[in-house]
Amino acid sequence: MRWPVHSATVTTPSRAIRFPFETRELDNGLKVILQPDHSSPVVAVHVMYHVGSKNESPGGTGFAHLFEHLLFQGSEHVAEAEHFRLIQEAGGTLNGSTWFDRTNYFETLPSHRLDLALWLESDRMGWFLPSISQAKLDNQRDVVKNERRQSYENRPYGMATETVLHNAFPAGHPYRHPTIGYMKDLDSATLEDVSQFFRSWYGPENAVLVLCGDFETEDAMRRVDRFFGEIARGEIPPRPVVDPPAGRSSAVVRLEDSVSVPRVYMTYHAPSFRSDEYEASALVASVLAGGRSSRLYQELVYERQIAADVHAFVWPLECTGMLWVVATARPEVSAETLRSGLDETIERLLDRPASEDEVSGARRRARRQLLLQLESVRGRAGALAHAAVLRGEPEYLNDAFDRYGAVRARDMQDLAAEVLRPDGRTVVDVVPRESEPDSLSGSRP
Repeated sequence: MRWPVHSATVTTPSRAIRFPFETRELDNGLKVILQPDHSSPVVAVHVMYHVGSKNESPGGTGFAHLFEHLLFQGSEHVAEAEHFRLIQEAGGTLNGSTWFDRTNYFETLPSHRLDLALWLESDRMGWFLPSISQAKLDNQRDVVKNERRQSYENRPYGMATETVLHNAFPAGHPYRHPTIGYMKDLDSATLEDVSQFFRSWYGPENAVLVLCGDFETEDAMRRVDRFFGEIARGEIPPRPVVDPPAGRSSAVVRLEDSVSVPRVYMTYHAPSFRSDEYEASALVASVLAGGRSSRLYQELVYERQIAADVHAFVWPLECTGMLWVVATARPEVSAETLRSGLDETIERLLDRPASEDEVSGARRRARRQLLLQLESVRGRAGALAHAAVLRGEPEYLNDAFDRYGAVRARDMQDLAAEVLRPDGRTVVDVVPRESEPDSLSGSRP
């Protein structure tokens, strides 16, 4: 099946950038996006499955992230650890990652080795289950549990994000638990549990394959069909219903940790990545703390000198977004003092809208970040995959630059008034520990 060719021209002061691409679909439901670029003899291969931690069931958290590890442990025709060795010996790089809404795997390698990447990705999509064993599951379960200890439980400020999610979303909400999952659920996962999770979500009908780089479109499509065409189509289970969060309050959660200075996390529910207001929310975050000229940085770091640093950003979630403001206190500054400073500056943004200079600066920062991502074939393949899976429109790759440019000061002010409500936020103060940690660490909150 042939879909229309999509392209657009983005004009910068120095040059025009154009990313033509084609989208196709195999009979088994695999969506394929092809974006040729002959400027360098390399190709990026990116497979994104439309499954993440939000698709996990209660008691079965951490499965998507567990598969990020398991799918590098070999498949029916690829020996354990061979995926890494073969790509690296071919002069390529590779990795994978897990998010609330998706899991992805990607390689960048010399373009004449395209078949190698396609074979490896197709083998684990179509022939992974025969290779999984209890020994592999036990080994990678231990790896993930150790990652949780190192990156969450035993890392300064490491439990903050999990604590925010637990308080920002009601019980049973798909975004309430962290992508890495809970220790208890990882321990109880059986071989049949994880096999069923793979059968449910990791088929061609639930995936997007992106090729970006030095190839001829029709030749590349023949290769894709050769390697992926015989994989059987499956049935996608019902996706979780993600209702807008309700019952939020302005209560402050205190989390003691092995840290030397407090850090304050403020989060607000914001437009999702699919929303027409997503870009406005990103620019609001940029005005707040998108650089050293931003309001929070100027007022709290430079003028009042109560913060060592401050950042604001949005999470591009598929179903409901989150706008984060994170500030680290200077020594001898309390969490309460820092939080009060954040409140005052945010309230002033609601009373005193962003100036045209602030809006222009936010637009420039967003566009610069976008261009930095798109300059490499790897970054472009990832952007196409995210747009296709989370928005259902890969052409967003070519629209985003202009969408940021079209955001007006009035749009940002309206968005800020809706999102930055004192009664609609979640606040977590991470403070130096004064007593033994509670039972939160290492268990389900």
